[in-house]
Amino acid sequence: MHYPKLEVIMGEKEGMRALILVGGYGTRLRPLTLSRPKPLVEFANKPILLHQIEALVKAGVTKVILAVSYRAEQMEEELSQEARKLGISVIFSHETEPLGTAGPLALARDILKQSSEPFFVLNSDIICEFPFKELADYHRTHGKEGTIVVTKVKEPSKYGVVVYDDTGCIERFVEKPQEFISNKINAGLYILNPSVLNRIQLKPTSIEKEVFPGMASDGQLYAFELEGFWMDVGQPKDFLIGMCLYLQSLRQKAPNLLYDGPGAVGNVLVDPTAKIGAGCQIGPNVTIGPGVVVENGVCIKRCTILRDTVIKSHSWLENCIIGWRCVVGRWVRLEGITVLGEDVIVKDEIYINGGQVLPNKSIAASVPEPQIIM
Repeated sequence: MHYPKLEVIMGEKEGMRALILVGGYGTRLRPLTLSRPKPLVEFANKPILLHQIEALVKAGVTKVILAVSYRAEQMEEELSQEARKLGISVIFSHETEPLGTAGPLALARDILKQSSEPFFVLNSDIICEFPFKELADYHRTHGKEGTIVVTKVKEPSKYGVVVYDDTGCIERFVEKPQEFISNKINAGLYILNPSVLNRIQLKPTSIEKEVFPGMASDGQLYAFELEGFWMDVGQPKDFLIGMCLYLQSLRQKAPNLLYDGPGAVGNVLVDPTAKIGAGCQIGPNVTIGPGVVVENGVCIKRCTILRDTVIKSHSWLENCIIGWRCVVGRWVRLEGITVLGEDVIVKDEIYINGGQVLPNKSIAASVPEPQIIM
């Protein structure tokens, strides 16, 4: 089996390393991912991946490995520019077949073994307050092979839960428990010693199901409890929930970044280059990207509006993600987790409820029931 070489983009100094599991096609976030790889889709006006990389850099990471299996050219171009700005190296590790969540570590073994320092691993859809520094300190304190970040959820029966003792030592994992055992789940962020690579072969492997249980039974795996919010933003409904949680976190940590101009209600993030007309209600829970034009008398609630879109006068949007360079006509109503792909035109006085509209479409008839519009 042939695995391609790793390709170094940029950067010099030695520090901690991280591997981000970027993986596949981002089908759950279509139609947005038909135009851009999922990690480059802007979440709160910044690519999802950049939220993660900036947090890693703050914690002393100087080398980031991206495990990718698709659309790598666009990512390489954009992220190499970011890497230069941040002064780090970004390395693309290309899978020729999907390797799961552990196989990519084996593929990048040579880089991860260059130092005896532990390295971070994270899923690319996760958004939270990224406590990487505290995680590294905790990991070094207990001295075992690995640490998993865990987060508390309301409905543990939907997930696999993590069971651990008072010291944080993980005893076992239980998939979708029917009775209450724990309300802590794997948050998709880890720190591991290079010795963990001895447990992983270069083949499609699940780190959660095939590597972690063995580490736990050897007493080598600990849990680190995440404070604050957490969300996997890999699908539209959760993307919008994550946006609300992120904006609430900004309100507490950096309220100066939020928009408080005319028409703002609650937590709103607006790029300085966006233009908002008179008599609008923007918010609660809205992010508006660069170059967006919102005309007079528009109401937007719980939406993400991406770059260079125009929302014409007296339209009403709630629970939507509006892709890049769209035009939403006058007196339009969009709701019900409607997602417009890139460059969609919605004609005047149209109603769309839960429509997923593929890129470059023009919508001239209402869509009262949720459906994919091709």
